[in-house]
Formats: sequence, C-alpha cells, structure tokens
Amino acid sequence: MSFSTQDSDEVLSEMNVTPLVDVMLVLLVVFIVTAPLMTNAIKVNLPKTDAVAAADKKDPVVVSVDQDGKFYLAKSEVAPESLEISLKDVKAKDPEVRVQLQADTNVNYGQVAKAMASIERSGITKISVMTSK
Repeated sequence: MSFSTQDSDEVLSEMNVTPLVDVMLVLLVVFIVTAPLMTNAIKVNLPKTDAVAAADKKDPVVVSVDQDGKFYLAKSEVAPESLEISLKDVKAKDPEVRVQLQADTNVNYGQVAKAMASIERSGITKISVMTSK
C-alpha cells in the first residue's frame, strides 16, 4: 500500500501575483508622472502687455469682542445695541464691505453670537471669523 503525499504530480492551482503587482506599480508611477504634463497640451503664445495695477482690495472692517464682552468696531468701542446701526452705516457707504470678527478665547459665546447676529441683521454677507494657529 502506498500513501500518496503531495508531490510534484499535482498541479498548483494558485497563481503567482507578484509580477502582476510589479507591472501595476510601474503603470501607476508612469501615470502619476505623465498626468500633469497632459494638462498643458495646447501651446499658446500669449500677447505681451504693460503691467496693470491690481484691483484695489479694501481692508475689511474689524469687529472685535474682548474678554470683558465689550464690542469694538475698527478699534473704537461701540455699545452692543448700536453695533448693528454702525454696521448699516458702513454698508451704506460700501455695499461690498467685508467684516472680520475677532473674539477673545475667554469671552462668553453669547456675546459672540450677539455680534454675529448684528452683522447679519445689518445686511453684510461677507464675514470671516479670525482664529490663531
């Protein structure tokens, strides 16, 4: 009686995928290198002109809330009730006004919410909240 062990008589049914992975990695590297080169496929000779001044970007209006909850509009203290009126005046002078909101870390969130509500009610839509890194 002979016992058969798995010798070389049987066919291996597993495929070696190592060469396939190597080929795919090479193709991936080629694609990554050539993809940025295909974005500028059309060559255009642009005309030369004189330098033009950039459009004037006006500085944004800064609304600040300090640690005591006091409101400031462009470095001058403003009562919380009159912040909205002052911002409406600023918007009347410049409809494209931008506002930067700065609030102290220790200030009550309610004060910041009041400032944001005043900015919104004044009709100003371009607002950015300033933070530090």
